[in-house]
Amino acid sequence: MDWTVIQQSMPIFIKGFWLTLRLSFFGILGAAVAGLLCSFVQYFKVPVLRQIVSAYVELSRNTPLLIQLFFLYYGLPQVGIKFPAEICGIIGLIFLGGSYMAEGFSGGLNGVPKTQVESGLAIGLNQFQLARYIVFPQGLMLSVPAFAANVIFLIKETSIFTVLAIPELTNTALDLIGMYYHTNEYLSLLVLAYAVILIPLSIILTWLEKKVRYGTFGN
Repeated sequence: MDWTVIQQSMPIFIKGFWLTLRLSFFGILGAAVAGLLCSFVQYFKVPVLRQIVSAYVELSRNTPLLIQLFFLYYGLPQVGIKFPAEICGIIGLIFLGGSYMAEGFSGGLNGVPKTQVESGLAIGLNQFQLARYIVFPQGLMLSVPAFAANVIFLIKETSIFTVLAIPELTNTALDLIGMYYHTNEYLSLLVLAYAVILIPLSIILTWLEKKVRYGTFGN
């Protein structure tokens, strides 16, 4: 292990580190919004939109992110639609993650006890009030474990962005290996960088899951 090589390559890896975080943030944020919208459509059983959402979820979950990125970056320009590589990466994360988020949020909404819903109807709440005050608050809390798992999953999926030559962590490591052949040093830095992102985040999300599960916020 050549520590000089590691020291010299740190600035490049730091740039890749922040780019990975930025792409992950916007991708996860967009996926969460898309997932919420889709879960609301499914919960309220909106005609036509419900079928469109179901088709989207099936298409997204049953095609690899790699193929989706190829379509966005290489396919769409053939019909005159062209996006920068980073935008394609974010759109790909949103497209893939939105379907997983939708399933997670839908599971949470459907997990609200029927007695809660029946009690709301019994006191005269309409469907909107029932959703706002009973179903959504409890359902979103029940969705936290699925949301946490999807966040970790989407961050790891950013490694596939290397096929678009986006200089995130994986692409940075592979480029440096190809140029200088210090495989052990660059792979070690790659593992360390992902560990710095994922381990603290995993600990925080696990703590949040336990707080939500046992209803002990602030205790």
